[in-house]
Amino acid sequence: MMPETKPASSSVRSLPAAAASRSMVDSFGRRIEYLRISVTDKCNLRCVYCMPVEGLPWLKRDEILDYEEIARVVRVMAKMGLRRLRITGGEPLVRRDLSSLIRMLSAIDGIENIALSTNAVLLEDQAEDLKAAGIDRVNISLDSLRADRADTIARRPGTLDKVLRGLDAAEAVGFHPIKLNVVLMRDSNDDEIADFAAITRERPWHIRFIEIMPTGSNTDLSADSFISCNEALARVRQLGDLKPVEGPLGNGPATYYRFDDAPGTIGVITPMSHNFCDRCNRMRLTADGQLRPCLFGSIQTDLRSALRRGDDIRPLVEETLRIKPERHWLVQGSTEGSGGLIALSQTGG
Repeated sequence: MMPETKPASSSVRSLPAAAASRSMVDSFGRRIEYLRISVTDKCNLRCVYCMPVEGLPWLKRDEILDYEEIARVVRVMAKMGLRRLRITGGEPLVRRDLSSLIRMLSAIDGIENIALSTNAVLLEDQAEDLKAAGIDRVNISLDSLRADRADTIARRPGTLDKVLRGLDAAEAVGFHPIKLNVVLMRDSNDDEIADFAAITRERPWHIRFIEIMPTGSNTDLSADSFISCNEALARVRQLGDLKPVEGPLGNGPATYYRFDDAPGTIGVITPMSHNFCDRCNRMRLTADGQLRPCLFGSIQTDLRSALRRGDDIRPLVEETLRIKPERHWLVQGSTEGSGGLIALSQTGG
């Protein structure tokens, strides 16, 4: 287990260990009921804000948790209060037979909801099986509505057409809600903010604008192309009045708005301009079995070794919960606070 690079805040409230583990409450009083599970570090795209164009040194097969090991972690945490899961990557749909994992997870007592984050390139062929296995809802990454631009951002040809076909399949099988994630980048897709927002007046989709977060592979981009969600909302308001709304079912930190009579909503996720760490309800399980209490920073606990020794992992989960930091320490355009993270795909985003 590695120490965090920033000192713990003096505002830490001490909770009895038994009470914390019983209710999955961290040292700051936050109830942790949500686990993001990365099933692979690989991705079939190379999005400019997420991963180097050459990719990364991929994990070896024996370094990645198998499906039974993932299910074992979820069974332990479900007894501690875990209720909701999100399957991520890399791109989770490149992992073979993903629906078999979903069936295992959906059968675990206490798990109420399973979501999927995907770029949707492979969703058209898998949507029906995933829905039948137990996926309830999907978040789909879509950073441009223009084919050439989508290819440039994803660094792969034909991206937009494949994503739109995946989106159609998600609707056809009944995933609900459907959320579209748009990473904001100045001079790259910011002139499409109004176009994305206008979709919510026609479709029951939830468009979420996300501020770019710095990692080792995108420091220049995050420094030069950052747009705050406040600026995005100001542009959206030029289209009409926006009213704050509760938004769709979900586990995340988005704040939502709606045009009058619109079937969809507009959400903003502001990790940089207004960090939402005080409401954090999650931990992350990486593809190689590290339990991370924060997306960024260096704190992580090795569950894989304990799983493969046959040890009880509950004490490790309890300790990770205890040391969950109060907040992230990211600095725009810098690797400070990232904990050495090169790409978001390494921890599941």
